[in-house]
Amino acid sequence: MFLTISTTGTPERPATDLGFLLHKHPDKAQAFSTSYGKAHVVYPEASVERCTAALLLEVDAVALVRRGKGKGRGGAPDAALAQYVNDRPYAASSLLAVALSSVFSSAMKGTCQAKPELPARPLPLRVEVPALPARGGADLVRALFEPLGWTVSAEPVALDTEFPEWGDSRYVSLVLEGEQRLADALRHLYVLLPVLDDAKHYWVSSDEVDKLLRAGEGWLPEHPEQKLITSRYLSRRWSLTRQAMERLELVRLAETDDSAVEEIDNAVDEQTDTEEKPVPLAVQRRDAIVGALKATDAAKVLDLGCGQGQLVQELLRDTRFTEIVGVDVSMRALTIASRRLKLDRMGERQSERVKLVQGSLAYTDKRLKGYDAAVLSEVIEHLDLPRLPALEYAVFGSARPRTVIVTTPNVEYNVRWETLPAGHVRHGDHRFEWTREEFRGWAGTVAERHGYGVEFVPVGPDDPEVGPPTQMAVFTVGAQNTKDQNTKEEKAA
Repeated sequence: MFLTISTTGTPERPATDLGFLLHKHPDKAQAFSTSYGKAHVVYPEASVERCTAALLLEVDAVALVRRGKGKGRGGAPDAALAQYVNDRPYAASSLLAVALSSVFSSAMKGTCQAKPELPARPLPLRVEVPALPARGGADLVRALFEPLGWTVSAEPVALDTEFPEWGDSRYVSLVLEGEQRLADALRHLYVLLPVLDDAKHYWVSSDEVDKLLRAGEGWLPEHPEQKLITSRYLSRRWSLTRQAMERLELVRLAETDDSAVEEIDNAVDEQTDTEEKPVPLAVQRRDAIVGALKATDAAKVLDLGCGQGQLVQELLRDTRFTEIVGVDVSMRALTIASRRLKLDRMGERQSERVKLVQGSLAYTDKRLKGYDAAVLSEVIEHLDLPRLPALEYAVFGSARPRTVIVTTPNVEYNVRWETLPAGHVRHGDHRFEWTREEFRGWAGTVAERHGYGVEFVPVGPDDPEVGPPTQMAVFTVGAQNTKDQNTKEEKAA
């Protein structure tokens, strides 16, 4: 197998900087042992104006069969059928990709101790692969590389030049040209060479998902052929592909939100259950929400920010709720919710009533339209205050269900928690906790702006001095604004 990487330069920025980036001296011919043969790195040319590094991989065909997947589970079709006589020693494949990551590991990570400024600098690169298996032809090669900024030349290789009537083989001669950082170029090749070959020489396990996400960082989440790349790279293993796609979607949402993935994927507490174990306030809260939903005759309900699915599970127990959709930005939370609900073992009639979807409440989503009611239970306090208007419009302005139920902690009640230090919020991810006056002020403004009425209901023991631990607002389209439930009952008496 053979691959070359070339660049051009000037006296101020010599092309031989390529040697520093690759951590291989242009004046030396070096050899490296691999599991399936030996990799050689040489420089056919190295001058100020132009520098070319060549990687030659000599594959041991016997070792490939004896140590590779061969006839085992998931074996590559070429190795399984052809055994000792196959194209692996000659055509670029996962073998070459693995050699790239091994021989040029520092370059792929974007590190250069000698010249730290070099890895961040785009270079005029030319990459040539004389023989590349391409299941999908030249069109697929262009579809994979052109969105990454490469100018692509993929010339089909004839089956036999002596007999042109036989047509083209499944191989292409590939030339890539473009301004790229070297680390990005190597990562593109590391992922896409085996994708185009559509086969791997080793058994694909769960750690391949991490490899794909590391190599695809910065380009794979937005690639138009993301699904094909993911599926082929993971040898079409459905469970691994789904796992990778879920994590890529989380990365995409984080980039859209200009946040770290960890900040978005925070619905699952690593150390404790999100329910309050010592005091069954979570149960009281769910009972209050279900009671309010029943009072509105809602049948189709959204649980926005559903977390681990406790409320969805409770709603499923009542057949009056014919459609229940749990929405959360965290795939970890949705996975736990799916296990809690036993979706994989649920009967057909029951499974038709429930659906879990990933989505961010900071953006409008047409999937959320057409529902009778939406619940935001202990959600708003997890958002930065400047983000609340976006959530407000997405729920009350765009989705616009007939009823919206919002619950949030009452910060005044925090003094009653003996284990909560003064001045601390109840959960490390709470960006704020409101007083009753602050919550009513926000809810009243939202209701007036979007044509809702709002009623306030205490949840949990209603302390005469500090109020209830949880405050709940029930918004109803077109209803007149009312005061909290206790005040109404006092007037009626």
